Amino acid sequence: MTALQQLGGYIASGVRQSLTPELREALKLHVIDTVGAWVATAATHEARALTKFRNEVRKASPGDLALEVMINCALPRLSEIDDIHFASMITPGAIVVPSALTMAAALPGQSADTLAEAIVAGYETMIRFGTAIDGANILYRGIWPSYFAAPLGVAAAAARLRELNAEQAAQALALALNLTSPGVGHHSTATTSRWLAIGASARNGLLAARAAQAGFTSDLAMLDGKFLSNVYAITPDLAAFTLGLGGRPKLMDVSFKPWCAARQTMAATQAFVELLAEGVAVADIDEITVAIPPVQQKMIDHGVKAGERLTYLTSLPYMLATAAVAPDTRFDIRPTSQTAPEIPALMAKVKIRPDDSLMREYPAAWPAWVALRTATGTRERLVRLVPGDPARPLDDTQLLDKLRRVVAIATSPATAAAVVSAGRALLEADDLTSAAAAALRAGGIAL
Repeated sequence: MTALQQLGGYIASGVRQSLTPELREALKLHVIDTVGAWVATAATHEARALTKFRNEVRKASPGDLALEVMINCALPRLSEIDDIHFASMITPGAIVVPSALTMAAALPGQSADTLAEAIVAGYETMIRFGTAIDGANILYRGIWPSYFAAPLGVAAAAARLRELNAEQAAQALALALNLTSPGVGHHSTATTSRWLAIGASARNGLLAARAAQAGFTSDLAMLDGKFLSNVYAITPDLAAFTLGLGGRPKLMDVSFKPWCAARQTMAATQAFVELLAEGVAVADIDEITVAIPPVQQKMIDHGVKAGERLTYLTSLPYMLATAAVAPDTRFDIRPTSQTAPEIPALMAKVKIRPDDSLMREYPAAWPAWVALRTATGTRERLVRLVPGDPARPLDDTQLLDKLRRVVAIATSPATAAAVVSAGRALLEADDLTSAAAAALRAGGIAL
């Protein structure tokens, strides 16, 4: 039995055995977190461009489910406040949750359990694929693991929602591999193809599941053979793809982001915040030295460029400076300027160096070490975990507070209060589809 056939069997029948009460509660938190990202992101230039594009296409193609999946996945993913799994470098929630909700809304009569199973299957598939291709390292080759994995994750969710059998589910995964691509290049303007591309990648997962249901087939041994190694110079770890299927769901190992930024910046920012909380005054700091895993340096050791939102969200010096000077800025998903004059001065004091010793825990953990030098001495802190990681979890109240902050800044306090109220109701709901739709409507989004 090939790797894809094993996963296809899990999607068709094994995933329902995973739905323990603990998993159901965790799943609801990830749905709420994605709803927050989805609602807040509407305030960005990129989201407005995507929404305008969808409205134009709708005129010629009304009722196009693939179009809705495409844009509904692109919107929360561009927020940079969606969840993330370290070892795979996969951000599954922004792809799996909106695609599953959008598809479920178009399939009346779906049970709450089927939707939950579809989301779990999507998380499982994306994370296993990302781990198998060594996503935490190939990212820095220019390969975007979440983009690469998106068709498989959506195909898995669609296969479960459409109740495909094991053979059809495996074929859906194989067909999704036919329709995937590893990267999009670097582009960060308001109309960047990056977000359009990942939406289209998610859409291809729906196409693959529909094709498999219609009888189309593909090479079920694509992962087992030399397809990835010949085409992309990636040799997949098949054990990572299949080992432990039916055991602890991968969703339980996914981290929430506590604020809006690239996760690679967060351990250092958390260390810095903790040192400030011990009584170090910002005005007394002469130098900030940060040690990070070497693979991350190119991504986060840079300044910012006005109008290019991603340069702010991936700049470690900027994140450190705003954490000290304007901490609420960390909850704004659309930073476009240095709003406080102290920020550039503090950024200039940041020195970032690679530290090979921090690779010992990588990619299971992304640690960082920070030292603050003042006239009276140096204070140091090593942080391995930030709030939101599975070993340092956010509780319901903390997650809803994050949602409130992010949505309030992007929209209004009244909208944030309505979304939070709907989020609390979702935690108690049996009908996940209706509850999630209600939370989105509170934020002005209709499925």
